[in-house]
Amino acid sequence: MEKKYDIIIIGTGTAGRSFAGKVAHSGLKIAIIDSREYGGTCPLRGCDPKEVLTNTAGVTDSNNRLIGKGVGIGTPLKLDWTSLIEFKKTFTEGYSSKTEKHLVEMGIDTYHGRAHFENQNTVIVGEDKLKGEYIFLATGARPRKLNIPGEEYVTTSEKLLETKKLPDKIIFIGGGYISMEFAHVARRTGAEVTILHRSERILGAFDSDMVNLLVKASEASGIKILINKPVVSIEKDENGFLVKTKSKSETEPETQIFRTDMVVHGAGRVADIENLRLENAGVKTEKGAIVVDKHMRTSNSRIYAGGDCALEGVQLTPVASLQGEVAAINVLEGDSVEADYKGIPSAVFTIPVLASVGISVFKDSDKYKVIFQDRSNWYTTRKAGMEFAASKVIIDEANDRIMGAHILGPNAEEAINVFAAVMRLGFKASDIKRLIFTYPTTCSDIPYML
Repeated sequence: MEKKYDIIIIGTGTAGRSFAGKVAHSGLKIAIIDSREYGGTCPLRGCDPKEVLTNTAGVTDSNNRLIGKGVGIGTPLKLDWTSLIEFKKTFTEGYSSKTEKHLVEMGIDTYHGRAHFENQNTVIVGEDKLKGEYIFLATGARPRKLNIPGEEYVTTSEKLLETKKLPDKIIFIGGGYISMEFAHVARRTGAEVTILHRSERILGAFDSDMVNLLVKASEASGIKILINKPVVSIEKDENGFLVKTKSKSETEPETQIFRTDMVVHGAGRVADIENLRLENAGVKTEKGAIVVDKHMRTSNSRIYAGGDCALEGVQLTPVASLQGEVAAINVLEGDSVEADYKGIPSAVFTIPVLASVGISVFKDSDKYKVIFQDRSNWYTTRKAGMEFAASKVIIDEANDRIMGAHILGPNAEEAINVFAAVMRLGFKASDIKRLIFTYPTTCSDIPYML
């Protein structure tokens, strides 16, 4: 059955919902499609439920850091994984139905199923053929295929969030934020945790100096981080799994085998577009993602894209929200705005947290003034019982602009927003000196980071 719409949205994650919210009251006829539960990755199987875990892990670790410093419990606490997962479910259960209900209340027709293009303006979903004047693609991302023997034995982060009992030994493949965050949570349950990373550097999107400190903090907590260890195969036997790596180091054996109870996929995510048949719609892709311009428009002038499936921007929830809004405005008003990615912060919710905004350079940069502060002995670090904390601020002295900021330590995920706001609004570095913060807080440390 063929139906005509002014706008068709494929995907109900952050980008899709942001787009829908902007166009819902335009008087246009709108349809939205999702092949999975309505809501997308972030609230159902990504950053929101994950943050429930990392927050509780942080509380547990905070208690243990302060034993003998005012906390009277002599025995270190362990995170109770089983009850934590039950608590996590209170945030995800019912979210999908509420999301769909809200979309229906906004006057949007909802569809369920895997969509694909028949031609440049027609989408097939199940038994329905939908023809759209405009189409917005927000299909998100999925775990990257490892293409190794035994890949079927790997547990994704989504499955990990549903695991009721955590085993004693866990190996994470890849040194990205997914592995690092879940490794810190798992370690606080008492599990033996190892990260196997294929190249020289973990957390490649973050400042290398700060990452090196985070590695030290991670190893001090008992997490093993092994670099230059690409996983080449996984085997299953009666005692668990055997993970085989091929070493890139000349001083180590060419191959090594690690025994574990669980193998978790943390090797990155890629755009979920392989079943869309984008070629039928004349939509170009590069590097496995949809090519868009600053207006979020694809090579087909009637089709826009945003969020993790788009090549433009990084895979962050705030970026997906921004892109969805930009695309919606441009559909309604004729490409009148461009996506502005200046001053968008990110964080890896480890213990301690590492937060970042803007560019990253080495300490000895000639082009910019780089201010590195070892904050391990600062009041806000010591009162939290933390050992590792630092900051790096990068300033273009020619115009007094902050080009980048990186914070490791207590409340870094909150403090970084001050730097992000200064950068996004075009303020000067010296303007920070004029701000007055609540004291004593991590934000009150900010002027001393400069």
